[in-house]
Amino acid sequence: MSQPIILISNDDGIDAHGIAALAKEAEALGEVWVVAPAQEQSGVSGALSLHSPVRILQRGERRFAITGTPADCVYMAIQYVLPERPALCLSGVNHGANLADDVLYSGTVAAAIEATISDVPSVAVSLAAYGHGLDYSHAARVAVEYGQKVLEKGLPRDTLLNINVPRHGDASETERRVCKLGRRNYMRQVVEQRDPRGKPYYWIGGAEIDFDDLPGSDCNAIVEGVISVTPLHVDMTRHRFLDELASW
Repeated sequence: MSQPIILISNDDGIDAHGIAALAKEAEALGEVWVVAPAQEQSGVSGALSLHSPVRILQRGERRFAITGTPADCVYMAIQYVLPERPALCLSGVNHGANLADDVLYSGTVAAAIEATISDVPSVAVSLAAYGHGLDYSHAARVAVEYGQKVLEKGLPRDTLLNINVPRHGDASETERRVCKLGRRNYMRQVVEQRDPRGKPYYWIGGAEIDFDDLPGSDCNAIVEGVISVTPLHVDMTRHRFLDELASW
């Protein structure tokens, strides 16, 4: 009996340390195929390259770089690169947390969403840490642990798992907590600079200021040193508002 195909992607790029750790650990689940962006694509959300071509660059056996977004990578993997539909998609391990509102911007989560839209069960995983020399193996083992559960039990349609792992701890000992999304608060900055010709250009974004203290949220879990596991639903309808909106 052939092994299930496990699709690995990310938004940090095919050469990122996190995806290497995840691909290595995922070999316990089946036949691993890595299809990831040729360059870092953090923060691009679910963008598809509809107005420019993408290229496929083979980087090894069952290892391909795509000159596009994370969503492009998963789309191309499922529709063109892989020999058959994958049994599971694992996205990550992301360099840095993807908590709360981050899931709206994250390319890591978007890759998992793209797979979910194609009815491939998916897990996104992030290491809640920044810097050089990080050990991603702990987070990769957690992703594979939940990947195994998903292969065994399945997920509801249009649902994926978003997992954040604190920097310190052992995969076998760190508490897991099922969480809702929290709310992170960022400095919303626009920094103006000038190029050598005197023309203005701008950097947008800003560092996190704090987060809302919401018991049961993924933000609270990470601060408490707990692994957060959040089920995300592709259907963004605010169902409780439907009747009120109809009354307008």
